[in-house]
Amino acid sequence: DRGYDSAWFREALASRGINPCIPSSRSRKQPFLYDKSLYRQRHKVENLFAKLKDWRRIATRYDRCAHTFFSAICIAAVVIFWL
Repeated sequence: DRGYDSAWFREALASRGINPCIPSSRSRKQPFLYDKSLYRQRHKVENLFAKLKDWRRIATRYDRCAHTFFSAICIAAVVIFWL
């Protein structure tokens, strides 16, 4: 997201070995290069998480066991995929 376009944040990601895929803000004089196709794919993943959080059971994490919670996520993902 353009909101995370800061030099210190990019340096923190680079120190962890992460290649940032963040578009530069429009006010930056020298914009950073980023992979547009990778950014589109990342956006699709974020949209899936947003759709999963529409399911109350997943957003509030009612299930105590990890395997039950994972099963609820799988069911929600299948329903989202088919709708």
